Amino acid sequence: MIQAKSRVQLRPITESDLYALWEMSAKEEAPEWKKWDAPYYPYTPKTYEEFLKNKAYYLEPNRIRGIEVNNELIGIVSYYWEHEPSKWLEMGITIFKPSYWSGGYGTDALKQWMDILFTEMPLVRVGFTTWSGNERMVKVGEKLGMTMEARIRKVRFYNDVYYDSIRMGILREEWEALN
Repeated sequence: MIQAKSRVQLRPITESDLYALWEMSAKEEAPEWKKWDAPYYPYTPKTYEEFLKNKAYYLEPNRIRGIEVNNELIGIVSYYWEHEPSKWLEMGITIFKPSYWSGGYGTDALKQWMDILFTEMPLVRVGFTTWSGNERMVKVGEKLGMTMEARIRKVRFYNDVYYDSIRMGILREEWEALN
């Protein structure tokens, strides 16, 4: 079966992307994306010079990629090690531009990212952690064939409400069966 070309492209972030990435991710006082991406953690805007202190992180193509749609950078996917010796990896995504929310772009980007991670790394499992206030992210995990592996009740406090922490994951054999 031939798959249609994706609307979403994952690509390394380049030096020429850094200013646009800063404008989307760190410049604003109260960006809309932060309401969904762990809003219970403090956020402080940064000057461009402060943002550039993490330049090496953004330019590391194995850990982070830009999400591009129609030649426009709209967000990032990334991963971090929960526990590297056991190959416990967690991935993340942020689409900074609200006009690209709820259009399937995040699902497409995370599917591609999972494909890259499972293809390029000796992983047994790939997962992510979100919160019950971000129902779209939970649905993305379900669409990708992930299992809700943990629900830690009422541990995320935001806007005077307690939310659950949600951990989603998929095992290599489950991913292979779907692909």
